[in-house]
Amino acid sequence: MSTDQVPDSPSSSGSPDARYPRTVRDGMLLAVVFFSGMTVLGAELAGSRLLAPFYGNNLFVWANLIGLVLLYLTLGYYVGGRIADRRPDDRLLLRLVAIAAFGIGLIPLVAKPILNLSTEAFAGLSLGVFWGSLFGVIFLFAIPITILGFVSPFAIRLSTANLSSAGANAGRIYALGTLGSIMGAFLPVLLLVPNIGTRNTFLAFALVLLALAVAGLKSWRFLTLLIVLVAITVIVNVRPDVVRAAERGTLVYEDESIFNFIQVQDTDSGMRRLVLNEGLATHSVFFPALEIQPLTSGPWDYFLLAPQFRKEHPGQVEDVLIVGLGTGTVSKLYNQVYGDRTHIDGVEIDPQIIDIGRDMFDMNEPNLNAVAEDGRYFLRRTDRAYDVVMVDAYRQPYIPFQLTTREFFEEIQSHLEDDGIVALNAGRAPDDFRLVEALSKTMRSVFPTVFVIDLPAGYLNSLIFASNSPISLDEVNRRLSETDDVWIRAIAEKGVNPRPVESSEGAFTDDLAPVEQVIHQMILGVAQSGDGSVNTAR
Repeated sequence: MSTDQVPDSPSSSGSPDARYPRTVRDGMLLAVVFFSGMTVLGAELAGSRLLAPFYGNNLFVWANLIGLVLLYLTLGYYVGGRIADRRPDDRLLLRLVAIAAFGIGLIPLVAKPILNLSTEAFAGLSLGVFWGSLFGVIFLFAIPITILGFVSPFAIRLSTANLSSAGANAGRIYALGTLGSIMGAFLPVLLLVPNIGTRNTFLAFALVLLALAVAGLKSWRFLTLLIVLVAITVIVNVRPDVVRAAERGTLVYEDESIFNFIQVQDTDSGMRRLVLNEGLATHSVFFPALEIQPLTSGPWDYFLLAPQFRKEHPGQVEDVLIVGLGTGTVSKLYNQVYGDRTHIDGVEIDPQIIDIGRDMFDMNEPNLNAVAEDGRYFLRRTDRAYDVVMVDAYRQPYIPFQLTTREFFEEIQSHLEDDGIVALNAGRAPDDFRLVEALSKTMRSVFPTVFVIDLPAGYLNSLIFASNSPISLDEVNRRLSETDDVWIRAIAEKGVNPRPVESSEGAFTDDLAPVEQVIHQMILGVAQSGDGSVNTAR
């Protein structure tokens, strides 16, 4: 064999091609595989939090994120395999990994202008949630994730010494990469994002992977990349930037929890508002300068009507459950209207929101039992019966399906007094009540009386009330018109026109609850009509 020929079999050193002798041991190569897999999943999980302040944390954003990351990996596997066959050079692999790691570290830094651009580009269309997130993910993740897709085929090509062990070697590489991915799936959720934030989570994964590549390359040029990334990490933590400016008034608090991107904003009118994720809706309000909280003119006020509709005990309430406590707007109003002897269980899935409520919204009523838990899980373990159950946990525009089904309302019914009332806040589009109809029909499949009160112009909310005992609309209207309570009368005078729900056709179930499809159809309808975006008070 002449010296310029390439041998058909790998050399004794384990290199498949004598022209590219191995420069790192198998241990280093396997470490690159492990940490690359961890970085891909870690970036994907952290990416959902990066997109949430702009597009929310919903099914369509997740579909874009997961689908495109898989597309980038597919492209990376294919292209990386071809490159590995043509040039099985471990130093080339390490250089590519270093570039990809540096790119992962830059994602949170360039995200804000790119995502702002995508939201502005689609501002005139309610399709922005889908296409905007698609646009953002394409530009943010395409290059580094595609390059990290090179790693597995490259590693298999480099570490396969002979054909008899090719299968076992490929299995080892994919198992190790998958193990890294498992670590990348859990670390951001359980440890990194709640403690150091989304931006630092990206930087942490990037720094570890880049440091590993630099250690293998022993190159001053790539060491410079590591130094630059370390400097960037220090600078952004010394001079933190606001993720999203306040839409109204002054931003007084901004942070991210394990569940939400959270902002607290003070408006010029003296109102403090809780804003979550993409900022489409205000989730709680409070007036810090006022000892007695006024009516909000929003959906929270209408929850006060619920006790008036009890068949046997109108206007009386002793035990209340709020699923979706927020920072306590409804609980505070209930104390003012019905007295502080009322026991209130307030369930909020995000413990950080409860802490913010106590610290910044004066949510410190002694009769309020604030529980950080999923609402449906709380129902399954409590033995208390309630006079009123309120559901205000629907985060716009996409809402958790498990709180929309017949089984969920059956669980509520099992904890209601005989004449107990359920009140639910549902969002809608200007002339599209599909979501309201779907939820009210589902409730009607469980309760004998269901009626809807649509909020006045300016709010895209409807309150759905369900009674555990039959009650006529004539009786409901009579109670509202004859009430002596100044709070209830003030709400009724705004124009409360309850309408009955008679049908339960198409009720959502745990097995089939196409709530995302319903809302997506609403969004498409708004986009086609050119009537603006779906936006609600909550």
